Amino acid sequence: MTVAIYKLTEQFPKAEVFGLTSQLRRSSVSVASNIAEGYGRATQGESVHFLGMARGSNCELQTQLIIASELSFGDQEAWKTAESFSHEVGKMLTAIIKSLQIQKSNRRAVSTDQQKSAGMV
Repeated sequence: MTVAIYKLTEQFPKAEVFGLTSQLRRSSVSVASNIAEGYGRATQGESVHFLGMARGSNCELQTQLIIASELSFGDQEAWKTAESFSHEVGKMLTAIIKSLQIQKSNRRAVSTDQQKSAGMV
C-alpha cells in the first residue's frame, strides 16, 4: 500500500510536496510502522493498541485519498489502486484486532473457570 501511495504522489503538483503529498506518505508509512511495532510488543493488549493506531492512520489515509481525488491530483488508476489497498488493509486490521480481542476474552474466561474449579473464586 505504501509503495502505491508513493507512486501516486509522484504525480502530484510540486506545490503539494509539503502538503497532501507529505501527509499521504506519512500516514501510509504510519500504518505499516504501527503494524510492525504492534507485532513486536510483548502483550496482546499492546499489540491491539498499535493495530488500532494503524487503523486510525489508515482512516486518515483514506480521507486524504478522497481529497486528492476531488482535487484531481494524480492518475485515476493509481488512485484506485491505492484506495483498494487501503480498504483491504483496513479490513485485515479490523479482523486481526477482533481476533486478538476474542483470544484475550477466551483466555480470561478459561482463567476464571480454572479459578472457580480450584475454589479460588
